[in-house]
Amino acid sequence: MHRQRADPLVVARVIGDVLDPFVRAAPLRVTYGSREVNNGCELKPSQVVNQPRVDVGGNDLRTFYTLVMVDPDAPSPSEPNLRENLHWLVANIPGTTGANFGQEIVSYKDPKPASGIHRFVFVLFQQPGRQTVERPGWRQNFNTRDFAELYNLGSPVAAVYFNCQRESGSGGRRVYS
Repeated sequence: MHRQRADPLVVARVIGDVLDPFVRAAPLRVTYGSREVNNGCELKPSQVVNQPRVDVGGNDLRTFYTLVMVDPDAPSPSEPNLRENLHWLVANIPGTTGANFGQEIVSYKDPKPASGIHRFVFVLFQQPGRQTVERPGWRQNFNTRDFAELYNLGSPVAAVYFNCQRESGSGGRRVYS
């Protein structure tokens, strides 16, 4: 008997808290240094300081994508009243390229969860065409579903998430270099 594997996005409630069910239709690869982001993997804040490399699939440079990165657990998973916290927004990414070929609308903000384990979700949408995307007025209480509706993006074509929590022993003085 063949058992179907549970979708990690459903198990982690990414589908529900951030997204509605969708069909994956494009490859999305997110890497921090040599670490590839796989659903549910654990990354430390010190590993995600710099914006990741994001490779977008597709088969055509005339197809454009929008990438959204959100934290649905802000400020804490037990009381996510700032859900969703927008960490990065890039539009007009040509298919077969990466986020660095797109137009950065909101600059990358590295994850620094203060308490609990936070999910950081990358969502990829296929755009109806090249378009102008306005910078949201705030990062807190961003809504991926509303954003997709506003820009006529439809359902996501890919999503991946990682878990991140405050590093132990970081409760002392912070040293800034």
